[in-house]
Order: sequence, then structure tokens, then C-alpha cells
Amino acid sequence: MNIFRILGDFSHLLAIIILLLKILKSESCAGISGKSQILFALVFTTRYLDLFTTFISVYNTVMKVIFLICAYITVYMIYVKFRNTFDSQNDSFRLEFLLVPVTGLSFLENHSFTFLEILWTFSIYLESVAILPQLFMISKTGEAETITTHYLFFLGLYRALYIANWVWRYHTENFYDQIAVVSGVVQTIFYCDFFYLYVTKVLKGKKLSLPMPV
Repeated sequence: MNIFRILGDFSHLLAIIILLLKILKSESCAGISGKSQILFALVFTTRYLDLFTTFISVYNTVMKVIFLICAYITVYMIYVKFRNTFDSQNDSFRLEFLLVPVTGLSFLENHSFTFLEILWTFSIYLESVAILPQLFMISKTGEAETITTHYLFFLGLYRALYIANWVWRYHTENFYDQIAVVSGVVQTIFYCDFFYLYVTKVLKGKKLSLPMPV
């Protein structure tokens, strides 16, 4: 395990912690896409079923359990504990537009046609587009709270660090996973505009705002 992998994991974890603290401190889910959080919970569930079949390391197991627990706590906060603050009107992205093609692709393009492998592939493809409902919600409202932008930044940074991890592994181990790399690059592309706005606005103390859709 290299430094890029570890930094990526902790950047991902930090993003989730920022989101949970935002919800708990404000007692509000305003500006947060519940649909994106459902997709992330589905990503972790389908990817980490190997917890019951394969032991890699204590670090690996602990991180998987933490991500699973945090994902479902977040969904619970949005749809149960603070459901009255959830902006369902603007969280209107249709999930079938993501789930149907991702499911089909996971059956067509995978490393082996086995149950766990197809679910792992599904999770990789789904993670690459799971943030779209959140970005769509921001585009509808025209702005995002600063704390929400910090969450998105560290989520995007996690993926960028994982790309660095794959480059490192290719040069040191001659390891290359086309499915993971292509999906990771696609996911990072979705964050490019956001990264630009984060650096030029949020880091300068301004609120992130987007043009309202016509």
C-alpha cells in the first residue's frame, strides 16, 4: 500500500465526516442530495460484500466497515432524523438514468462473470456517476453552502489521489485495472469545473454560486 492510496482513503473519510458533522451541527440536510447518498451507500454495499469472504488486512477491514456505517448513518439522517429539512423538490435527478446503464455495463464489461465480481464492477461504475444528483441539485438551486463545497472538494481529491495511486502501481508493480482507472478518470472529470470554482471562489471566502438553469 502506497502513500497515495492512504491519502485517498483518508480524504474520502474526511469528506464523509465533514458531511455528517454539517448535518449534525446544523440539524439540517439542506443542500445535500439524498439520492447521491443512497447511491454511495449502494456503492459501498455492493463493493464490500467480500468482507464475508476475504480478509486482506485489519486496515482494509476497518476502513470498509467505517465507510459502510457512515454511509447508512448519512442516509438515515437525511430520510429519517432530519427529513423535514430535506429539499426533495430540488433533489429530483432520476436515478434510473444511472442505475439502468450501470447495471447493464457491469454485466457486459467485467473481469469475470461471477456474482461478487459483477457487484464489484457495478460499484466501480456506479461510484463514477454517484455524485451527479448532488451536482444536479446545486445547478438547480444555483449555489452551495461552503461546508458542502468542502465535502465535494475532499471527495474529488480522494478520486484524484486514487488516480495517482494507480499510476504509482503501474510503474512499481506493473498493475493496471482498466475498469477502475477509466471509471476513476470519468468521475474526476465531473469534478473539474467544481475544482475551478472551489479554488477561485470558495478559497477566497466567496460563496460558490452557479448560473441558474433556464
